[in-house]
Amino acid sequence: MSDRLKVMLQYALPKQLLTRLAGRAAGAQAGSGTTAMIRWFVGKYKVDMAEAANPDIGSYKSFNDFFTRPLKPGARPQAEADFVCPVDGAISQFGAIADHHIVQAKGHRFTTTDLVGGDSELAGQFRHGSFANLYLSPKDYHRLHMPCDGRLVRMIYVPGALFSVNPVTARGVPNLFARNERVVCVFESAEYGRFVLVLVGATIVGSIATAWHGVVNAKRTGRLSDWDYSGQSVVLKKGEEMGRFMLGSTIVMLFGPDTIAFNPDWAPERSVRLGEAMGGRAD
Repeated sequence: MSDRLKVMLQYALPKQLLTRLAGRAAGAQAGSGTTAMIRWFVGKYKVDMAEAANPDIGSYKSFNDFFTRPLKPGARPQAEADFVCPVDGAISQFGAIADHHIVQAKGHRFTTTDLVGGDSELAGQFRHGSFANLYLSPKDYHRLHMPCDGRLVRMIYVPGALFSVNPVTARGVPNLFARNERVVCVFESAEYGRFVLVLVGATIVGSIATAWHGVVNAKRTGRLSDWDYSGQSVVLKKGEEMGRFMLGSTIVMLFGPDTIAFNPDWAPERSVRLGEAMGGRAD
């Protein structure tokens, strides 16, 4: 099937219905049926269960329990760097924010204002800053961690579509990451100023959860929701878990001007691992 046809089919598919059904199936505790599904998934996507804190496939009560499994201690050493990679995955795009435009794929850009749900004042803080889009495939570890120390000041749930976020779709669907359902997490750092982690939903991603809130998009009401954490003390250290996806998706990071100098070894489509050096403080 051609890439163009794959993208066209996504416009026609009942993505919301498929996602609801997938969410129910992933949360079901079906005994041997659940174990069989997990075993098939591990074989299909070549998941390395030796890295899991619990490598016993038969012990997981639901597919979600398996999919959000923790890693065993020491599986992802943390680099001595100012910023570390927050996920296992692959680099979609990264680099400078051109005024307020972010590269999605060749020929496609979207704006920081659209990405954060229409808040131009928030988006303006990242004008001429830096961004990184990292894609998590089905085989990857799906917990999300902090790239640096940060204090949570705000969270925004932005309802949207549920297109796939794989590389084929990123090349074919305009405005994809600012079009899909997403959770915008705004942090402040004493060293690096304000930065944003955007957790982008996708087809059959049953839910998006954060460490401080739990599942954010459980009801999918279609309304934007905004939480103010500025008066609370939600502080997370570099490398600490901040959220998780219930199936593969994408995280988009925004940093202010003159904040980060990316790792020179990074390149689009390169695989990355949690804890590796993402970059240093910009000169």
